[in-house]
Amino acid sequence: MGSPLDPSQTNQRTQTEQDNRSSSSAPPSVYVDPTGSAQTISPTQIKNDGLASLPTVSSNSPNPRVKPAAPPNEFERYVANSLGRSLPRFGAGLLLPDNRDYALPATATVPPGYILSVGDTVAISLIGSTEGSIERQIDTDGKIFLPSIGSVMLAGVRYADLKDRVSAAIGRQYRGYEVTVSVRQLRGIRVYVTGFANDPGAYSVNSLSTMVNAVLAAGGPSAGGSFRSVQLYRRGNLVGEFDLYDLVRRGDRSNDQVLQNEDVLFIPPLGKQVAITGSVNEEAIYEAKPGETMQDMLRIAGGPNNLADETRVMLYRASDLSSSGAIQITAGELASQTVRGGDLIQVLSEGSLQRPLAGQSVLVRIEGEVNKPGNYFVPANSTMADIMNQAGGTTPRAFVFGTRLERNSVRVQQREAFREAIEQLEMSLAAAPLTAGQTLDAGERANQLAGARAVLERLRAAEPDGRVVLDIPPSATAVPETLLMENNDRIVIPPRATTVGVFGSVYRPASFYLDERAGRPMKVSAYIDRAGGPMRSADKKSIFVVRANGSVLSRRNGALNAHVLPGDVIFVPVRTQSTSVWTKIREISTIIFQMGVSAAALAAIK
Repeated sequence: MGSPLDPSQTNQRTQTEQDNRSSSSAPPSVYVDPTGSAQTISPTQIKNDGLASLPTVSSNSPNPRVKPAAPPNEFERYVANSLGRSLPRFGAGLLLPDNRDYALPATATVPPGYILSVGDTVAISLIGSTEGSIERQIDTDGKIFLPSIGSVMLAGVRYADLKDRVSAAIGRQYRGYEVTVSVRQLRGIRVYVTGFANDPGAYSVNSLSTMVNAVLAAGGPSAGGSFRSVQLYRRGNLVGEFDLYDLVRRGDRSNDQVLQNEDVLFIPPLGKQVAITGSVNEEAIYEAKPGETMQDMLRIAGGPNNLADETRVMLYRASDLSSSGAIQITAGELASQTVRGGDLIQVLSEGSLQRPLAGQSVLVRIEGEVNKPGNYFVPANSTMADIMNQAGGTTPRAFVFGTRLERNSVRVQQREAFREAIEQLEMSLAAAPLTAGQTLDAGERANQLAGARAVLERLRAAEPDGRVVLDIPPSATAVPETLLMENNDRIVIPPRATTVGVFGSVYRPASFYLDERAGRPMKVSAYIDRAGGPMRSADKKSIFVVRANGSVLSRRNGALNAHVLPGDVIFVPVRTQSTSVWTKIREISTIIFQMGVSAAALAAIK
């Protein structure tokens, strides 16, 4: 007697039936898009690895089932008008076309409780007294046919019991063998996603797909659909309901049931919407179930963040704005305050409030030419003189005129002003083709604009240093004693400089040694001459000097006739063309240079 798993002994009639069944496929569905045109949609094919693959869509043609993003609804517009900015609808990120692969179930391992049915393909192997292997698809009668054994009923058998059922059937004819079984290929089932789905219709998925898989394959709920209730109907009866917030917020899929053939999924219309803003972990517009409280909604929003004032929350109720306006809800009332549709909940911030300096102790860092550099924690209202006393005063080589004070509050101001300046420059560059002369051809003008934008990118990457320009005489031996310190101030007192730098459009840019013992220092113009003088490309009218304290002296203010000071940097700009494009490039380049030498003087402390 041959092996019961020898395919050559299979009855020709049975084999033909098996081949016919395996080659058959479900008829295609017809989908009518909003424009009224009919599109043929092939059912999902089931691969040998048990994973359902969605129909392939050419990258050159749009998918008729992927709809554009829905416009904001009336409540979303109301929230945007109230806040001055828009809030996203929570969960909308699940509906992006790129996320459709999330609808494919990971079914490489068939769970023990899986019920075999028509269309599943079973693989059987034997070793021992008889050997062989075979694959059989369960036919419409729920059976498979094995040579020398006959038909074996497998429909309705749990996967955990499959080995025992097959072994018992083979054991009626054979002894001394060991059997191995597996589900080689899962059957396809057809389900219907209806109601307020983004792409309602019939879907072919594999037999281990769940409610979530089918809903996401259909693009999730539409703009008018509910995230809080996905209902499963089987043979006309409601057999399950799933809240997508449970999955997204808590990772809970306990109510996510496995689908069966001809199941219907219904997405009800959108429920009550509540906007949550302020110091929470995710600002958004959320959907509320009946009976949910403010505490429930704040939990869905991730709860208050680290800077929130958790003692009170502001409630703006759309139905009460004309009479009571905002309502303050204490922490103890959150659990008893039921939300209504149209509520706007604001969690106030506590940690981001700016506190008065008069009551704050501060940490100040001082380094450079002081006897005891370090970080000093001092009481509120401490002055620079107090810091200098703790640091043991300056050393004999200290150059007090070049003292550098960096302050966080100034850095914030500089950053905001810097951002506005960049926006103005971008506007100027955008308008340059309209204001430029006609002497340049289009190609040259385009090259100039490209160069200007490249410089603008460098400017955008620059970071203000927060330096405060101190009003100190060049001969000063003490810092401004009455200047109040702020938290995280940084003071650097450099050694006395011995050079003067000349850079830009000169024949020999260099740093020149300054011998103060030689008498009265030379003028700025003399040092430009020592560098070879301005080149033909130099813009002599725009020469400026950056002093060691961070101040700037321009030619308009007599820079050329001024006597140099230790640490001066003399800069001779390049003369640009008369086109507005190159004028903007020069302006941008000058700003970048000033950033590099800390010449931005935003505040003068006297």
